[in-house]
Order: sequence, then structure tokens, then C-alpha cells
Amino acid sequence: MSLFQLTHHIPLLPYWRLSGFYFFYFALIGAFSPYWTLYLQSLNFDSLQIGLLMSLLLVTRIFSPAFWGWVADYTGKRARVVQVAAVMGLITFCGFFVGDSFSWIFLFMLLMSIFWSASLPLMEAITLSHLGERTMHYGRIRSWGSVGFVLTVIGVGYVLDKIEIFWLLWIILSLKAFIVIFSYQVREKEIIGEVATFHHSVREICLRPEVILFLSVSLFMLFAHGVYYTFFSIYLVEHGYTKGFVGWTWAIGVICEIGIFFLMPWLLKHFSLKLILVFSFVSAIVRFLLIGWCVEWPLLIVFAQILHAATYGAHHIAAMMIIHHFFRGRHQAKGQAIYSSVVYGLGGAAGAVFSGYTWEKLGPDITFSISAAIVGISLILILWKMKSIHASINASV
Repeated sequence: MSLFQLTHHIPLLPYWRLSGFYFFYFALIGAFSPYWTLYLQSLNFDSLQIGLLMSLLLVTRIFSPAFWGWVADYTGKRARVVQVAAVMGLITFCGFFVGDSFSWIFLFMLLMSIFWSASLPLMEAITLSHLGERTMHYGRIRSWGSVGFVLTVIGVGYVLDKIEIFWLLWIILSLKAFIVIFSYQVREKEIIGEVATFHHSVREICLRPEVILFLSVSLFMLFAHGVYYTFFSIYLVEHGYTKGFVGWTWAIGVICEIGIFFLMPWLLKHFSLKLILVFSFVSAIVRFLLIGWCVEWPLLIVFAQILHAATYGAHHIAAMMIIHHFFRGRHQAKGQAIYSSVVYGLGGAAGAVFSGYTWEKLGPDITFSISAAIVGISLILILWKMKSIHASINASV
């Protein structure tokens, strides 16, 4: 199905409004994730302090999405919650222009993160509600977020080679303003739930063995990525790479991710979700080992970034389909919030703090190797225990 067909054959799909929000949301991540650690480093914070500060973005995802998801489901105003979170995220970010002590940065990263972490799970639920049963096409909307990330991460990298790192604050502030604008363009979508869903509480769904298994292996995956999201840019710069090259390495991974988003409908017709997940976890093992032990070889670093298409892109879309399958109807927002809280919040935060400690004590190569080993444990669990998810999900895809 072409892009034109997608925008005209799904009734009342606000394709460009949803895509625009994703574009600027991930453009913000493209400016923040690779370069914020460099800004923190410019404030003379050490590795453990940087790890703690970056973990706040993920710690808040343990409780914040669940709270906002409950508010959204209780009020039925998911789009309104996204708008409030966008405005408050803009306001709290202004605090970084006032002070730069560790305690001050800690406070405002905490406040900003509480609101930042609210938006994406709710937008995922809104988008999937608009798509209805055509969840295969989720990737085509979500891919615009990847486009925004690529353009920003490349552009900001080159800009920061020419200007002081402090100007990163103004770049991020501008992108947050665009997020506010597009949050007010997104329409609410009535939640139409399956009757069977209403007979099960969220707690009952979460206690299903296949749900526990999937949340666990996804948590391990994001724990393993903690070192990558926290120290990858610093790691490359310390080995003599320019910020422009750093931007391209992030961009290459996301460009390949876009390709996976568009290929996913075809892949789902030819391969099971279990096989796609296995490939994603194998790729993560290879990727972390290459980054940890082959940083002196630019081509191998580029190849490691190409694997981002599998370690994030394929895993993310598979995860969205699985969560959407388990948490239907009135539980959609709560299901997305639980996934975000457990996987990105608990897993990502623990990975960021753990990597901040091991980075200093054991070194980058060992830290990345530990990440590869953790992914390996998850892979064994998938191969050993994932028959129930495989049978359940693929029956409905």
C-alpha cells in the first residue's frame, strides 16, 4: 500500500498530524540523546554524575507514564494530557538557562523528565487507536519520527563543531516549542474495546506468564542499551572522532531503522514475531561487542550502527504489536504506560546507572561486553520460553 493509499483508505486517519508530532518528538531526541552528555561533560561532571543525571530520564519512566496513563484512561482525554505534558516540558526546560550546578541540573532534569515521559506512550495509544486493526502500518507513521531524528542528529553534530556547546540549550528549546504546537493538532480517538478485554483487569493481564516473559526480556534489552545511550557519544569523541562523525553514526542507525519500519509489513508476512525478536537480540550481542572492542575501526562502528535497525527498530515495532495485542480497549494507554515504565524506565535507568559505575571501574570494553552478555541471557529465554507468545500473537497478526 502506497503512502497516498494509506492516508486515504484508513477512515479519518490524521496521518500528517500524527506524523508531525513524531517528527518533532524524535527530532528533540536527536538533539538531546547524543549531545546532552557532552553538555554535561562541559560542566565538568564526572562519569558517575553523568550516568545519574541521564538515568533520571529513565527513572521517571518507571512511575510517570503509569500515572499519566491512568489519568488519560480515567478522563478519556489522552490528547489533552499530551498537550499539558508538552507545555510543562517546555516550561521546565527553561530552568537549564538559570543554573548549572549538579543539584540544579538534577532538579530540572527530574522535573522535565516527569512531563517528557508522559507524551510518547499516550501518542502510541492514540496512533494505534486511529489505525484500528491495521497496526501493520504503524511503522509508516512512526518512521517520520526517525526522519526527524536523522535530520537533527546530523545537523546538530555539524553545528556543534562550529559553535559552543551551550547553544544546544536553544536548539532543544526550539524543538520543544514545535512539540507543543503539534500536540494541539492531534485529535482524540474514541476507544473501542473488545468485550473480552473488559473482563480482565490490568493486573490479571500483567500476571499472564507470556506477558511477564516479554516484559522481562525487553527490560534486559533496554538495560543493556543503558551504556550506549549514556556514553556512546563521549566514547567516540574521546577516541578522536568529531561531533559531525558522531552525528552521522547516530543518523546511520536511524536511517536503517526507517527502512525496517517500511519493511515490517513484508517481514511480518514471511517471518514470525519470535524469529524477528531472535534476530534483534542476536544483532544486539554483535553490536555491543563491536562497539566495545573495535572503536578504533570506523567501518566497524558504522556497521554496528547499521544493526540499530534490528536492535531498536525491529524490536520496537514487534513490542508495540505485542503490547497492543495484550492490552486492548480501555487498557491501551495503561498497557503502553506499563511497557514504558518497566522496560524504558526500570530497565533503562538501571542500565544507565550501572554503566556509569562500570565505566569508571572496569572500562568501556568490559561494560559493553556485560551488555552483550545480558542480551545473551534474554535470547536464551526467548528461545526457551517464547512459544506461548509466538502462538498467541501470530494467530492475530
